[in-house]
Amino acid sequence: MKAALFDLDGTLINTEIRSRALWRMLLDNHGIDHDETLLRRFMGRRGSDVIPEVFPDMDPRALMDEISTYYDHPDLPAIVPVPGAADLVLRVAGHGSPLALVTSADRDWAVRRLTEIGILEVVRTIVSAEDVTVGKPDPSGYLLAADLLGVDPAACVVFEDSLAGIEAARTAGMTCVAVATTHHPDELSHADLVIPDMSGIDWPLTEPRAV
Repeated sequence: MKAALFDLDGTLINTEIRSRALWRMLLDNHGIDHDETLLRRFMGRRGSDVIPEVFPDMDPRALMDEISTYYDHPDLPAIVPVPGAADLVLRVAGHGSPLALVTSADRDWAVRRLTEIGILEVVRTIVSAEDVTVGKPDPSGYLLAADLLGVDPAACVVFEDSLAGIEAARTAGMTCVAVATTHHPDELSHADLVIPDMSGIDWPLTEPRAV
């Protein structure tokens, strides 16, 4: 593998409980009944892609603006790094391998989170929600990252936590390591390898401890 492509939420930082809380607030505010099945539809995907499925008669941009007003709610869980994630990114960079971030989040969110965990300076290539026409599970974000890095997709390894992200990586023809932070390992069996977190993974990629 020549290049490493990283998802952000759920892969480098633990935000899934927080994200579900935000979507619950939005759904509750608009009187929409919801369960875990509905909430899982948002996982790993751009909000602007999922909102029309759930709110077919409402303006997606207005709803995205609304949910951003909830970000400072005092009851939201804290954002914490996934164990070993920042260290792995720094090892990839230290080895001189191309690396990129491919996220369903907006660029501003990605930049803030990368700054908080101390890796913004080494993640010079970011493909965010604004950079693609269709988000994950469409492979275009990962294919764009490979193109920007000048690397064959077949030479890329993707680190992902979500079903949508794994599907995007596999459709792009890339090797995918699934990080079991947001899903049970059994749900991630279509990835090439499933791991509990980033601890103990070296670069160039060796056989990490599987779940």
